[in-house]
Amino acid sequence: MLDESLLDTPDALAEADRRGLLRGAAEAGARVRTALRHATEAGIPRLQPDGRPRAVLIAGPGTASAGVAELLTTLAGSACPVTRVHPTGVAPAPGALRWELPGWAGPVDLLLVPTPDGSEPGLALLVEQAYRRGCTVVAVAPSRTPLADAVDRAHGLFVPMASAPNQAAAPNEPAAPEPPQEPVASVATPEPPTASAPGILWALLTPLLALLDRTGVLTAPPEALEKVADRLDRVAERCGPAIATYGNPAKTLAAELADSLPVIWTEGTSAGPAGRRFTAALAELAGRPAVTAQLPEALAAHSVLLSGPLAAGADPEDFFRDRVEEPAALRARVVLLRDRPIGGLSAAPAARDLAYGHDTPISELEPEEGGELETLAELIAVTDFAAVYLALATNN
Repeated sequence: MLDESLLDTPDALAEADRRGLLRGAAEAGARVRTALRHATEAGIPRLQPDGRPRAVLIAGPGTASAGVAELLTTLAGSACPVTRVHPTGVAPAPGALRWELPGWAGPVDLLLVPTPDGSEPGLALLVEQAYRRGCTVVAVAPSRTPLADAVDRAHGLFVPMASAPNQAAAPNEPAAPEPPQEPVASVATPEPPTASAPGILWALLTPLLALLDRTGVLTAPPEALEKVADRLDRVAERCGPAIATYGNPAKTLAAELADSLPVIWTEGTSAGPAGRRFTAALAELAGRPAVTAQLPEALAAHSVLLSGPLAAGADPEDFFRDRVEEPAALRARVVLLRDRPIGGLSAAPAARDLAYGHDTPISELEPEEGGELETLAELIAVTDFAAVYLALATNN
């Protein structure tokens, strides 16, 4: 059950935040700036590629790397095929995972390896395999890890992963600036961050955006990435723990999702990956199941769901039974994430009609005007904060 009183008590939020999730969400803009600086120092702006790669392959563990692959696939569009190399193994532990290049991968392809760990033997083996095939390798990972050594042996490009502002920087790594938001004091015993923790995504994604901009796969010039950092800072100011729920879109969304099954509908190119990341963050951070689909197909895919026992007005049991000792029933709540509709057509009115027709409430998020990267960043940042608040207020 969600403790709404905790949402408006910053000290209690800080005490409950043993994984540093709020700080991670607040530092996303700072991570982008630090990652951009690392990309510059690694020589990405000076690259003179001969042209686009035939295909981009992405390999890495966990939700953060999967999110990077999802976002790069969306942003690349039809300019270049982007394929995630899914790991195999008996457990999701760094030492147990293995990756294998597809048989067609060769000298005209580019392998990207984003990981917040860098100790995975399977990734080092993959880099060696790519070197033997003639693939170009670029990795983003913590410095002084086995992966960094493997990339060096393969004559690839290694970009140190931007550390959090509150983490000790590596000896050759400049310290990251503090985020502009009011710092959140950590008064509890810290726990390791999870793979979907806010901030990690941007630390891995930003150097690869700069790289793929140079190769012509997508458009992400330095000035656009600076705007992304500024937008993330503004979201952090609006969604920080010191802002009350009534004026805080992330706390409001978290409160609305209490005892709800989030049914996430997205509209627009950028909203799709943001919705899928929100689904993953809800599961990994808050332990909350969610389903997601893109409009207008979501209306057909989830129509039966909204008319079944999960509908807000459904109650299959006796109305007069004693509910005091029973846990609250999970009811569907639609979360509509909208970016610019493709072709100016929108299925949002039909979505509202379907939801309200089944007595199902709707929460809507739409970013402010801006470039594709900025609006994408805003949707991800607000939903990251919402997942964190839901996790903290439900004691997950």
